[in-house]
Amino acid sequence: MISARIRELAARGEPYVYAALRIVAGAMFAFHGAQKILGWHSHFMPPAGSQLWIGGLIELVGGALIALGLFTRPLAFLVAGEMAVAYFQFHWKLAIADGMWLPGINKGELAVIYCFLFLFIAAHGDGEVAALGRRMRKTPSA
Repeated sequence: MISARIRELAARGEPYVYAALRIVAGAMFAFHGAQKILGWHSHFMPPAGSQLWIGGLIELVGGALIALGLFTRPLAFLVAGEMAVAYFQFHWKLAIADGMWLPGINKGELAVIYCFLFLFIAAHGDGEVAALGRRMRKTPSA
């Protein structure tokens, strides 16, 4: 009885919780890009055109658009790939000794979490709530 009620409440709240997840994840990701591209709350700004700068641009633009619910699937897939590259290239570095392949040791937890979170978002899409892309698709053409 209680578990059925909990499942019902969870099912009713799922679109709103997913929208919150997409918006918060996109905004947080955009903030990482803003640190790299705009220097917000950071002392490090990579040189323009460098790999880190391009990654920051993907984070800033991709994260903002994902938060807004625009081009969610392709952008989430792109940024998931960026985080996979970040993990392998900058955290793991293909080192096996001393547990360096473990995210807890090589400080790659956030890259791994973002990678799988954005893969989930790529699979799920805009969602039903608070997504501009969904609203644009529903607008009847004149």
